[in-house]
Amino acid sequence: MRKRFVRKSIGTLLLVILFSAVFFPPVQNYINTPHHLILFEGQDYEAPLALPATAMDGSVSAVTDTGSTKITGYKSDLTKVQFGLKGFPVKSMDVTVLPERKVIPGGQSIGVRVQTDGVLVVGHHLVDTEKGSVSPGELAGIHVGDMITSMNGVEIEELDDINPVVQQSGESEAPLEIGIKRNGEYLKRTITPVRGKGDETFRLGLYIRDSAAGVGTMTFYDPESKKYGALGHVISDMDTRQPIEVDEGEIVSSKVTSIEKGITGEPGEKLARFSSDRKVLGDIKKNSPFGIFGTLLDDLENGEFNEPVEIGLAGQVEEGPAEILTVVNGDQVKRFDIEIVSTTEQKFPATKGMVIKVTDPELIEATGGIVQGMSGSPILQNDKIIGAVTHVFVNDPTSGYGCHIEWMLEEAGIDIYEEEKKAG
Repeated sequence: MRKRFVRKSIGTLLLVILFSAVFFPPVQNYINTPHHLILFEGQDYEAPLALPATAMDGSVSAVTDTGSTKITGYKSDLTKVQFGLKGFPVKSMDVTVLPERKVIPGGQSIGVRVQTDGVLVVGHHLVDTEKGSVSPGELAGIHVGDMITSMNGVEIEELDDINPVVQQSGESEAPLEIGIKRNGEYLKRTITPVRGKGDETFRLGLYIRDSAAGVGTMTFYDPESKKYGALGHVISDMDTRQPIEVDEGEIVSSKVTSIEKGITGEPGEKLARFSSDRKVLGDIKKNSPFGIFGTLLDDLENGEFNEPVEIGLAGQVEEGPAEILTVVNGDQVKRFDIEIVSTTEQKFPATKGMVIKVTDPELIEATGGIVQGMSGSPILQNDKIIGAVTHVFVNDPTSGYGCHIEWMLEEAGIDIYEEEKKAG
């Protein structure tokens, strides 16, 4: 009985020691040192493991000092850093050094105008006819959110393309064959236009739209290719809440005229107008969950960062102080303090990579925190661009989400991992 008690006591003690060891600083530093590090040429990384480190070749250097090991990337390559103690290996770290790549951060308020790929169905309505009220479109099985791409073989690009085909069909009393796109699938529907009571024109009983406009914030652009990214989230139709499939579009300069402050339960909004000169800044080629992307016509200055800055990858983002660049009045871009509350290293693209909180008293006084129109504002930390503001928390307008910059760069067609893929 006594032996069993002793064994149980020893087992419990060992469990306590093992559990406590996890919280012992050296063990924590070992756990927090990544197995795989990615950085750009010229960038440093402070590894929390303060053990003698050896770089396998000259593409990186590793210098151990009090409390940490500084790893510096010199040449794009795949290599290793070995941590050890008195010749005994403790931990091996794979290191990928990417070619130097910098972008210019934005912060400018921009106006957005897009033309849909076809015309978008945003609702149904009844047509009052001699035989009663009816919506031919709804009866034909055309849904809100469908994109009409053709009618009787005629390609439909804008609203003006529809009326001649509909009138011809009505007058000939021949049904229309309509091509629609729904959730990426192409379908056919047959619809018979009807004439309204006391009306000479034929109607489909559909509300449709072929364009959208709004305001947002520029995130970055590449000074070499002029490729840019903005908004940080997809443009959706205001009625259907469905992503807009962009056929063509453009971004123009805009000025913030006033702010509707955000309060708990009700997000605020930047009120802005397109600049009087309506200067076109660039085109829009893609509308994705990470924003809009295209090519600028010329360089775009923000008054704060007009020189390229380093890119901070997800693994380099730290919890703590950071900044955003945005406009709250006119067209002046200003820096405002925020805090990175949490960050997640993501192996696959996702729009919610960081939780951020506005801490700048001036910005809180002006906007209440994060407001609509601020999406896309670049997030900077340690003079690196690390992401963009994407969403606000409805129950706390000072807080919201940010996405990691690497996913926006990928959507823009800027492949920072190209050399790594070749090496792999």
